[in-house]
Amino acid sequence: MAGHSKWANIQHRKGRQDAARSKLFSKLAKEITVAAKMGDPDPDKNPRLRLAVKEAKSNSVPKDVIDRAIKKSMGGDAENYDEIRYEGYGPGGVAVIVEAMTDNRNRTASNVRSYFSKLGGNLAETGAVSFMFDRKGQIVYPAAVGDEDSVMEAAIEAGAEDVESSEENHVIWCAMEDLNDVSTALESALGEAESTRLVWKPQTTTELDAEGAQKLLKLLDTLEDDDDVQNVTANAEFSDEVLAGLE
Repeated sequence: MAGHSKWANIQHRKGRQDAARSKLFSKLAKEITVAAKMGDPDPDKNPRLRLAVKEAKSNSVPKDVIDRAIKKSMGGDAENYDEIRYEGYGPGGVAVIVEAMTDNRNRTASNVRSYFSKLGGNLAETGAVSFMFDRKGQIVYPAAVGDEDSVMEAAIEAGAEDVESSEENHVIWCAMEDLNDVSTALESALGEAESTRLVWKPQTTTELDAEGAQKLLKLLDTLEDDDDVQNVTANAEFSDEVLAGLE
């Protein structure tokens, strides 16, 4: 959609800021520990762990931090984390999905509910908004990796479903269960990806004005700042003018 910046463009807004770097590292390390604990500690034998390690590397997480997170999963003192999904509505009726890993469900639920109520949203039942999203594999490459046609060709060959190319990057979409295979095939053709992850892809988006965008981003930032929260997704869309005013 010309003249608009889709939800994907703001999804990692927080993660790109240097101030959030150590928090991002700890969240990626937590995913590695949980993935290794749930399956095999060898990434080659554990697709979820392999993807977690790949995503950590693409965010420049040091090798020793990754190794330590895997070793932690094998120790008897590794924390037990529950994976929980919260769903609700933000300012302007925007649908919001919050994915958390917590060792204290009551604390996390209380915090998330508080953030929504204080910042112009409301928490809903699980399933209240997730039907408006598709669970998809997302692989992102920089635009410099190739032109639109060559990337599309490589993506189709790898088993992907769709490619969205822009001046900044190529976003490749695939079925959730195919992410490991598609990303591996693309690595052979295009090299290391900028990002490889499972995401909630909105079926439709809600456009916000400047005031609504400010309120929503305050809620999203507050949620992302919580140590128990791993990912936050919203089906918001901002015009270029609104986005420019937020920088």
